[in-house]
Amino acid sequence: MNKDRGPVLAERTLVLDVGFRPLSIVSVRRALLLVLADKAEVIHKSQRLVRSEKLQLSAPSVARLRYHVGAPYRRRASLHRKAVFARDDYLCQYCGRKAECIDHVYPRSKGGEHIWENVVACCRTCNVAKGDTLPEHSKFRLRGIPRAPEPIAVAAALRRGVPPEWDMYISNQLSLSA
Repeated sequence: MNKDRGPVLAERTLVLDVGFRPLSIVSVRRALLLVLADKAEVIHKSQRLVRSEKLQLSAPSVARLRYHVGAPYRRRASLHRKAVFARDDYLCQYCGRKAECIDHVYPRSKGGEHIWENVVACCRTCNVAKGDTLPEHSKFRLRGIPRAPEPIAVAAALRRGVPPEWDMYISNQLSLSA
């Protein structure tokens, strides 16, 4: 076992549904149980090995279920500062510079809500210059339409060291506009 990365069973696996859409993030142990029960297939393997007395398997990085499952109730992703920055790629949604704060597109002082569709990452310069101006009375234009990302995309984006093979399945679910 590689001591600097910890036990392999503590790592995570991205589980996809039959249509290759992200369903959840589970432990490697849970993913291996699904594979061994023939309920899932390994799509991408990690470099790590899991050994038992009679088996040696590559730890799955991405696994796909072999049958259709009813997706659980899809709640909205929690709205918080780090998630907004991750969704907006840490860039100001007005000018494209590095984001330092969040901005309500429709200011709260003018009745704007604190919801995903009204909050964007913003640099301090644009935030101060925009102030509490309504979008239709402002010179500032958004680079995309803000929307609520999928909860699994936010979870993966906030997690450090996400395997690069996850990007093809979750990156389009975190982007600013669909």
